Parts: sequence; structure tokens; C-alpha cells
Amino acid sequence: MKTTLDISDQLFTDAKALATQQRASLTRVIEQGIQLRLRSEVAPQRGKLRLPMLKGRGGLVAGVDSLSNKAMLTALGDDT
Repeated sequence: MKTTLDISDQLFTDAKALATQQRASLTRVIEQGIQLRLRSEVAPQRGKLRLPMLKGRGGLVAGVDSLSNKAMLTALGDDT
């Protein structure tokens, strides 16, 4: 499939240099990059991943809308 990408000049230059170094096409380098990224996003979901659990008490401050990023940042005092 053909498509058009809008990437930075530096990224293009680096990718082109890598393709030349590996004696591969620019298309192949881009495909490999996308494949690596997709594998890294999917891989953790395949295995058993244990997340740390906090056993604290408390909760949200009364009156803070937990669905609003702005309200949460304001409650933290970081509303910049």
C-alpha cells in the first residue's frame, strides 16, 4: 500500500542513513520500526504482568470531579 508520511527532516535523514548502512530500503526500515513498536505495545498483554498494589486508606477529596483532569490538577495544586 502506498501512503504519505509527514516526518521531521532529521528523522528522515537518520532513517535514510540507517537504510543505507543496512543495505535496505527506506520502506523496510520504516516497516521494521512499526513492527517493533507494535510488538512492544502488545507484548506485556500476552504474559502475566503483576502490578504493585497500594494498601493505603483514603480516596478522593470530597467535591473533586475524578473525570476532569483540570479538577484533579487543581486539587493537587498543579493547575498550570
